[in-house]
Amino acid sequence: AALSAIAGISLLVAGIGIMNVMLISVAERTPEIGLMKAVGASSAQVLALFVAEAALLATGGGAIGVAIGVAAVQTVGALAPSFPAATPAWAIEAALGVALGTGLVFGALPALKAARMQPVAALRARG
Repeated sequence: AALSAIAGISLLVAGIGIMNVMLISVAERTPEIGLMKAVGASSAQVLALFVAEAALLATGGGAIGVAIGVAAVQTVGALAPSFPAATPAWAIEAALGVALGTGLVFGALPALKAARMQPVAALRARG
């Protein structure tokens, strides 16, 4: 139970980190978003762009985590041959799926913020 609680808290912290990175990305790319919308990009296209970016960011992080985890399991197996250490395929798939889901959920708010921008206001933000 304690391990599940730690995993849940870690997932929440990772999701908040993804959301913060994506909010900063939206803020820095406000003029770019305005230009995209001014030349004809729909709100749905802008939304899809930022959701895909968040999903890619989260899945990339998940893949790095899986690689480190698999390496750790193999190291334990090599150092303690009597200890049965193996990484089942379903665990790898589940980890990548959870990472993707986290990116989609926590990337939704920044993507909606980007999609709802008005082109003229976004272009004025150029400073």
